[in-house]
Amino acid sequence: MKSNRPGVLILSHCGFSFLEDLKEELQRRQLRCFVLSSLPLPEHVPARLEQIQTWADRLYISDSHQLKQEDVSNALQTLRKSGEQVTCCISVWEGYRHLMAAANASLGTYDIDARQALALRNKLNVRNQLAEAGLSSAQAHALTAPVLETLKASSQRYFIKPIHGIASYAAFPMRQDTDWQALEALRLASTEDTVYASAFHDGLQFMAEDYIPGQEFSFETLLVDGEMHVVAIHEKYEVTETADTVLEDSCTTPPASLDQAQIAAGLQWLEKVLGRMALKWGCYHVESRFTGQYWDLIEINPRVGGSLISHSVEAVTGGHSMLSLWIDLLLASQDDTSTRASLVQRLVDYGWRSDGTSTQSAATFFRVYFARPGTLSSVTLNALPLAPVVQHILLKAGDVVPAHAREVFLGQLLWTFERADQAAQLHQLAQLSATALDIQYQPESP
Repeated sequence: MKSNRPGVLILSHCGFSFLEDLKEELQRRQLRCFVLSSLPLPEHVPARLEQIQTWADRLYISDSHQLKQEDVSNALQTLRKSGEQVTCCISVWEGYRHLMAAANASLGTYDIDARQALALRNKLNVRNQLAEAGLSSAQAHALTAPVLETLKASSQRYFIKPIHGIASYAAFPMRQDTDWQALEALRLASTEDTVYASAFHDGLQFMAEDYIPGQEFSFETLLVDGEMHVVAIHEKYEVTETADTVLEDSCTTPPASLDQAQIAAGLQWLEKVLGRMALKWGCYHVESRFTGQYWDLIEINPRVGGSLISHSVEAVTGGHSMLSLWIDLLLASQDDTSTRASLVQRLVDYGWRSDGTSTQSAATFFRVYFARPGTLSSVTLNALPLAPVVQHILLKAGDVVPAHAREVFLGQLLWTFERADQAAQLHQLAQLSATALDIQYQPESP
């Protein structure tokens, strides 16, 4: 029997994309959960669908591994015909952000425009648009074999990444031994990656941009009718640049290496960047670098940050994860201005002020563990003098990790502590966390 309670449509990629986290947030608000998912990978059928079926109020599965606009429109129409009330739509899978935006437009919920969501995914155009506005010092070039050779012949450092990419897939500093055949091999490999292939628009195409030096940061940001609220700033404490990707090993908030004036300058720069892109609504994970003299962009992601970013935000805001705040924003993005005013006041209380200060008294450190190709024989959390408050072990004995040009998450751990103790705690946790997981692989066959 149909309930009178309203609900939210979740767009899931291959049966995952933070589904359980979204379920908990919606159920806590007594909202019904409507799930539209693309077809899961063969190894997850039927088990994953059966898991979702146990809690979803409505579940719709497309016949391919990639959702299309037609799938979303059909699901909304079916829900309406069934008498269900859909308040808004959400998806943490970046490849579906434009579908989410289009759905919200049809539901009367303020959100980023679908065309803006697609435009942000074109990193070549975003880079050059910001460079023209004086908000980025880097220029970007679409790569062809001749362009690659020309750039390699210069003394300039460059960074290569897909024009339409996702996560750190096939993103790496250009080296003298980088050749067109290697890029072609990555492009061909991407077509075999069922989960990520749909994120590359019409196939993997590469760009090269001026390499931006400095420490990496991310601004966890909400836009409410053009008003910017940064609820956390993460510093990428350890980053590993490999031959074909960049691994973000550990993060901390608040940023440990910045002073108040540098944070204030970053917030001012960020507001100009978002204004230049004409963004007014939504949740953003904006990755950036600070060179020591100025701020520059890595990329604008119109979604929550991955890994434990959302959990980290929850720790420093006193119980409000980034995912939770995004849902609150969507629910307040109707024409009820009183609900929106209440949310804005909370964001002001939690967030960073334009002078580079915040009232946050907690700090976090989290580490992500990546798997290498092979078959796992065991994954064990070692006994630690400081226990993590969040621990996610994502793979288990017997799991086979294929060779990919992207990171494969194995596990992630998060610690919280007093902000006043951050310097001492970071030194200890950086060392302690490096060996917190005992990861063993089966011997390779001769």
